[in-house]
Amino acid sequence: MAKVFPRSQRPTLDPFVSFERHTFTIWMKSLLYQTNGCTVFDSDGHVVYRVDNYDKKCSNKVYLMDLRGRVLVTIRRKRLQFFGCWYGYRWDSYANKEKPWFQVQKLASKREFRIVGIGGDVIAEVKQKQLSSGITLGDDVLTLVVEPHVDHSLIMAIVTVYGLIKHRL
Repeated sequence: MAKVFPRSQRPTLDPFVSFERHTFTIWMKSLLYQTNGCTVFDSDGHVVYRVDNYDKKCSNKVYLMDLRGRVLVTIRRKRLQFFGCWYGYRWDSYANKEKPWFQVQKLASKREFRIVGIGGDVIAEVKQKQLSSGITLGDDVLTLVVEPHVDHSLIMAIVTVYGLIKHRL
């Protein structure tokens, strides 16, 4: 008699976390006509994330989406006296829509920056895109390198806040 086994004996893995270092290209332009945002490509040239801002540049609410337009993170800005504070809300369950997943109060104003984890290790790095021939592309094309075991959607949400701070989205 045939035995019936569950489809998978392995635990379900987060689709945004990988076991190896990933490199992404960020183009600080939206693929949609006359909208602000950015488009993120993987190392094979496929679109993996997009940010479309339909209102105006530096609006108070922006969405990080996957290729199909499914919202992954909502980023909202709360204005304080002189500084703003950005909150990220994950869309994986209803409960997390009300409680912030992360908060950013201040981020470097440089073109290139590193994102450091709780232990002090660099978990991601953003810099201007440079071709293998040594040619540096424009200010609107960046390279994002994410270390293993780090949530790509979280890093992309933080990079989106960076784009909002720099008035690029």
